[in-house]
Amino acid sequence: MQSLANITHLIIDMDGVLYLGDQPMPRLCEFFAFLRTRSIRFTLATNNSTRTPQEYAHKLAGMGVTVSPDEILNSGQAAARFLAREYPLGTRVHVFGMPSLKQAILDEGFILADDDVQLVVASMDRDVTYEKLKKATLLIRGGARFIATNLDPTNPSVEGLLPGTGSMIAALATASGTKPQAIGKPEPTMYQLAMEQMGATPETTAVIGDRVDTDILGGKRAGITTICVLSGSSDRAEAEAIETDLIFDDIAHLLETWMNNF
Repeated sequence: MQSLANITHLIIDMDGVLYLGDQPMPRLCEFFAFLRTRSIRFTLATNNSTRTPQEYAHKLAGMGVTVSPDEILNSGQAAARFLAREYPLGTRVHVFGMPSLKQAILDEGFILADDDVQLVVASMDRDVTYEKLKKATLLIRGGARFIATNLDPTNPSVEGLLPGTGSMIAALATASGTKPQAIGKPEPTMYQLAMEQMGATPETTAVIGDRVDTDILGGKRAGITTICVLSGSSDRAEAEAIETDLIFDDIAHLLETWMNNF
């Protein structure tokens, strides 16, 4: 079994790991107190780009946990940072997505535009219309590079599984005849950016996630230790099938085990 004792950096998914909807997981505050006490650095990484890091930090504050927005990375930020390495400041970008994604693009020095663009960055848009789909499609067909924050087909909710970013991307891909480049989990790009943000190396970094097809697969592709908690999407059989390094019932179970390793 992989040891927890050597882990000094964590990439942690949020929904299904730290909370379910607005319900915090048992011993959530103790878990973060343990990380702070042991100087274990972390990045909270999520494919959900519909909230800004500040909004995620505010949500956690309501659960009694203090984190800095600088300790949070969503797939929209990851996409923007990735593209900033390949394109100069002032590059014109069309965003198909929520205001939080537009802000992430602006933060990296891009210009938001609806014509003469080099890039179309697409994600979840809860206010999607035919006109928005048409605009993005025509820009992609006109030669703009097509970037997707992630390809998650659905999002869990109290009502059941709802259309996710991948559903929007599928419509654009079908209409434009173009396959996008995805940045979020399970692609290794997001993990690499999170490690750079922390000054971490794969040898001492682990991911904690609840979804085998995104969190755990992405961790394996990035060459880091994988920890699956069974408090969200995937069950033990799924976690074992992909050869997850460590499996726990939830973060309370992980915390108890980890404390015994010190």
